[in-house]
Amino acid sequence: MPTKELYHYQQKDIDTLFEKLESRGSRCRLLYQLPTGGGKTIIFSKIASKYLEQYQRKVIVLTHRTELCRQSASALKMSGIPNKIINSVVKRISRKEDYQCYVAMVETLKNRINDGLIDTNMVGLIIVDEAHHNSFHKLLCKFKNAAIIGVTATPLSSDINLPMHRNYDELVLGEQIGSLIEQGFLAKPTTWRYDVELNTLMTGINGDFTVSTSDELYSSPAMTDLLVHAYESHARNKKTLIFNNGIFTSRRVHEVFSALGYPIKHLDNSTSPSERIEILNWFKKTKGAILTSVSILTTGFDEPTIQAVILNRATTSITLYHQMIGRGSRRLPKKKTFTIIDMGNNIDRFGDWHAEIDWKMIFENPDAYYASLHAQTSYESHQIPSDMRAKFPNSLEISFDVQAAHQAALENGQKPKIVIRDSIRQHALMCADNSDSISGALGLVDELLREIDWRIKQYSKCLGRVTKNYTEWLKEDYLAKLRKLITKIMGRRALLKVAV
Repeated sequence: MPTKELYHYQQKDIDTLFEKLESRGSRCRLLYQLPTGGGKTIIFSKIASKYLEQYQRKVIVLTHRTELCRQSASALKMSGIPNKIINSVVKRISRKEDYQCYVAMVETLKNRINDGLIDTNMVGLIIVDEAHHNSFHKLLCKFKNAAIIGVTATPLSSDINLPMHRNYDELVLGEQIGSLIEQGFLAKPTTWRYDVELNTLMTGINGDFTVSTSDELYSSPAMTDLLVHAYESHARNKKTLIFNNGIFTSRRVHEVFSALGYPIKHLDNSTSPSERIEILNWFKKTKGAILTSVSILTTGFDEPTIQAVILNRATTSITLYHQMIGRGSRRLPKKKTFTIIDMGNNIDRFGDWHAEIDWKMIFENPDAYYASLHAQTSYESHQIPSDMRAKFPNSLEISFDVQAAHQAALENGQKPKIVIRDSIRQHALMCADNSDSISGALGLVDELLREIDWRIKQYSKCLGRVTKNYTEWLKEDYLAKLRKLITKIMGRRALLKVAV
């Protein structure tokens, strides 16, 4: 079978990794970083081939997903390495099947070792694909005489309590995304960003935004309208991937786009294998197809014809951020660019996808990186309750940065009270936009009382020392002016309807 010719940067990295492997032997613990689309699978396949030829000791490739198992096995065969996938079906390995290379998932391999199917002393090299998942560490100690090379696009552990520098002694850096774009190996992105109010999002035990609060925000009419607008403005007729955080949102996206006549299908981890194959084949063959998905196409999926990626979600994971965008970065003779649409302020959080990143610093000081990330997203610490967000589905923005507005007023030579005026205007429009009657709009004021309290406190802090009597009066005055403005806005709208 013909082997794919290596690019110069791939050969350089293979030479670097193998030199370190040769000099350190079984003590070798290397982590290799290369962006999505750079060819990590090809590189570790060539390293495995060279290792087998030189040392004649067994090689095991560890993955965390079935799709990656098949992908790795195929790449190894392309490099001339016969291999066997160890999955749940494999209960025994006969002596006739004395393969020099195995591809396995963590739990399966652990069970087969316990069953005595694998002699760990005969293994000389372990290659860990998608090493940032760090679910592999429990197995590594069983291979006393094996060198370890982990490969990843983002050398930051998915488990904050298990930093990668505990398992790997050195980080070997490949080309940066910007360099691969300049050399023509990756497509150049055109990026569109939308400011989205994320105050209703809550973080779960894993540190990322919860599915329930994400579903509530991203399935709201305001957000689905914004998504359609973003697609029609920047991705219409392009083969598009839409990433969501929840199945409810993805199904809602499918429903909305289908009603508009766009070719779209939905995919999530409950989709049967046969249906998934059918949907992916449809996506591959259909011009301008849209695929809306949840947590399933970030790894082990390669469709170079993707022209646009929409992040219809927010995430605190830089790994997920790079994996999602990387799905659209494959370069083709007729595809030199692709489109990124960010609907979750992710670029504000992590920087442009193709910007240079100091991965060495992140690898060596993950705690400092997490602290920096937390500081960048501190504006989200004032959480607006999700039940309040649900009362205002037609309002895209429901928060108000009192301190920033106060600072802007001072810089522009305006009186501080303009901050309260602008806050009242925003709340009045929120109530008016989410009700068909004056009484209904006025009734929504009760839903804002906690938020009004918070804004009044922030405003008082900006002014300095103020009495409790003043803050109580300020709240009463705020509510009186808010109700008056709501009545005025709704009255005007009623007159316009009559005139029409």
